[in-house]
Amino acid sequence: MKDIFAELTWRGLLNQSTDDQHLGAWLMEKPRSVYIGFDPTADSLHVGHLLQVMTLRRFQRAGHRPIPLVGGATGMIGDPSGKSAERNLLSVSVLRSNVAAMEKQLGRFLDFDCGPTSALLVNNYDWMGKFSYLEFLRDVGKHFPVNVMLGKDSVKSRLERTDSGLSYTEFSYMLLQAYDFVHLFDSYGCELQAGGSDQWGNITAGIDLARRMRSVQLHGLTCPLLTKSDGTKMGKTESGALWLDPAKTSPYQFYQYWINLADADVGKCLRYLTDLEREAIEAIEAQHAIAPEKREAQKRMAAELTRLVHGEEGLTSAMRATSVLFGAEIVNLNDAELTDIFADVPSSELSRDRLAGAGLLIIEALVESGLAKSKGEARRTLAQGGAYLNNRRVDNPELRLGLDALASETVMVLRSGKKKYALLRFRSQ
Repeated sequence: MKDIFAELTWRGLLNQSTDDQHLGAWLMEKPRSVYIGFDPTADSLHVGHLLQVMTLRRFQRAGHRPIPLVGGATGMIGDPSGKSAERNLLSVSVLRSNVAAMEKQLGRFLDFDCGPTSALLVNNYDWMGKFSYLEFLRDVGKHFPVNVMLGKDSVKSRLERTDSGLSYTEFSYMLLQAYDFVHLFDSYGCELQAGGSDQWGNITAGIDLARRMRSVQLHGLTCPLLTKSDGTKMGKTESGALWLDPAKTSPYQFYQYWINLADADVGKCLRYLTDLEREAIEAIEAQHAIAPEKREAQKRMAAELTRLVHGEEGLTSAMRATSVLFGAEIVNLNDAELTDIFADVPSSELSRDRLAGAGLLIIEALVESGLAKSKGEARRTLAQGGAYLNNRRVDNPELRLGLDALASETVMVLRSGKKKYALLRFRSQ
């Protein structure tokens, strides 16, 4: 057994708990089961979920049994916590697809085959779907005082707003999640629920319901939300959320997000999101403080998280793509990867026929890409050694480009000088 309470404390991950004084000792008495819920509002987990997934991972490594709960039932309603307006309700087919995708992703972080501490994946639709409306009101609802619900911040904040109220559907969410805790206690002996700080009301509601229905004392704890030093949510990019699915956020994009993390946030993220131990993190921070311009902490952060989420192959791909921006020769990359790397680079589209026969003259390619305003300017760039094809210098003004000049299936990368890039895309007409 490892002191998980102490670890959460030094990592800064302990926000609230039901018993700060005795919970640590209680967790050291014997292996416990702990659950965290994830609503399947999308077909992938994102960085906001990662902190909670890593919390379950830490509990498992400390000798406890993690239970990730995918909310196939509660996802049909939507948690009002932290929301200023009601969520859009998803169809049953979309929810099922999202649940299946999330189940697959969780297997990368948790061990589902390690004996007594094996992770257990559950879907609350499996038990909630069996209730009729009248049965739920009679067997569960009668134990849940309305004044308790009205006292929760997640409900009060919505009721106090003049521009939006709280539907009965959303109001019922807390009761459904509270019953999840009771069911997991009944079925698996689960005595601890964890979650983000915005879940404290839901967690304590479950504890109160279990006390009323089963006369037992359950426990809860929350972690801080994953935010930047300015208070805004972390994991938001110009294109949306930072997803854990490589089809939605490529390993390169994922890696680049952490490379560009602000100095003020990197220490916290090393503690919150990586498996690195305290001594290693403190050594990284000390090195970073001496020479922050080298961004060694961000590089280590990016490598650790990309390897964790996308595996060694994903990290290799991300680092290879990153090296391209610093002038490395472009090889073994595909259209999608080049599009990620050069997302902000101007591009032009030409007919693939331009590469047939004698091919496209390099001077014409520089003009077509916009890197040279005229053929004369293109010749001067070549003569001065400032022209590059797929990050390889070219100086022959008579060079003609065929299909073998493509860096990927359809893309050719041209560069003028050290940093001025342009793409030419060759499509079949």
